[in-house]
Amino acid sequence: MLPFSYAVRNLFRSRSRLLQTVGGSALVVLLVMASVAINTGMTRVLSASGSPHNVIFIGAGSEESVQRSEVPDSSAEIAQASIPGISEKLGVRAVSSEIHYMNHLEFADGSRAQALLRGVTPQALRVYPDLHVIEGTFPKAGEVMVGRLAWRKLGVPAEALKLGVRVKLDGQSLTVSGIFAAPGTVLESEIWGVLGDLRVLSKRETVSCVVVRLDDPAGFPDAELFAKQRLDLELSTLRESDYYFRLTQFFQPLRVMTWITAGLIAAGAVLGGINTLYAAIAPRVKEMAALQAIGYGRGALLASLMQESILACLTGALLASVVAVLLLDGVTVPFSIGAFTLEVGPEVAITGIFTGLLLGVIGTLPPAYRCLSPPLTVALRSA
Repeated sequence: MLPFSYAVRNLFRSRSRLLQTVGGSALVVLLVMASVAINTGMTRVLSASGSPHNVIFIGAGSEESVQRSEVPDSSAEIAQASIPGISEKLGVRAVSSEIHYMNHLEFADGSRAQALLRGVTPQALRVYPDLHVIEGTFPKAGEVMVGRLAWRKLGVPAEALKLGVRVKLDGQSLTVSGIFAAPGTVLESEIWGVLGDLRVLSKRETVSCVVVRLDDPAGFPDAELFAKQRLDLELSTLRESDYYFRLTQFFQPLRVMTWITAGLIAAGAVLGGINTLYAAIAPRVKEMAALQAIGYGRGALLASLMQESILACLTGALLASVVAVLLLDGVTVPFSIGAFTLEVGPEVAITGIFTGLLLGVIGTLPPAYRCLSPPLTVALRSA
């Protein structure tokens, strides 16, 4: 085998080609890491948003979209009186009547953005125990409470949704009374208002759904039986975790498009890298032939060429990892029903390293074959 120092010295024969190889591999690795972070982040936030303890009663036929659902307003009282195992504290059962409503909010500077609003009662805090008001208070009539990532989802400055700011919904002025956090869920991108206010503003007499929290997830069949028995209410029953799993499947094409886009750009970068390696290795046919003449086998020469390529590509992967940590980690990405935060964790880092290693191997094989395939006598006489 050729010494490793030989491969290292050869890297610096042409600094411009080295920079091209490192830069190209860094771009590919960064794109792959970004794709993994986006797909992982979206899946994580949707998976974490649904609790197996929560059961959603939704209008029959509206299982795919809670916003289109219509449930009789009396369903909440009937459900809490009929379903055993509902979580209860201080005599108050965890049952939440909700209106999910999407409309444009108008801000003080005249800008408008489409927001996902949820009309709730104070009982909602018992249904979503991971939700905490971090600033201000729970809203009263004429007020709203905003998730801490709502400004990112709406694409407005954070100051547009700070405490005390007034926003308009269908011409009705509403005051921001509080800011809440629900770490790792899409709830943080929503705006919550009083159920009565949203009922008036959305011009509806029914609610979108009723959410019940059970002490034990195994009690779901009792909730399902209740919906089947009360045919007059026309209810369908879903675990909250199943509802968000369906949303994960709904956004699958978006995640696939992310991978396709990254793959196309990566393919172009790989082909460019192969051309760069061709330019770097092709003139070395006579050098490789001379090394064969003094006793080195083609396997040893291929290994040395791979060492050069892998070292350059892993350097690019290291550079891409640094850029990803500095520029991608912690970035909040909005999408149609919420926002999620990118995390450059072990899974993303390992994917980046593996991608750099793969680029080094794949990029070396075509030019190495071109360089090592000629017979020794022909290679020694090459220009």
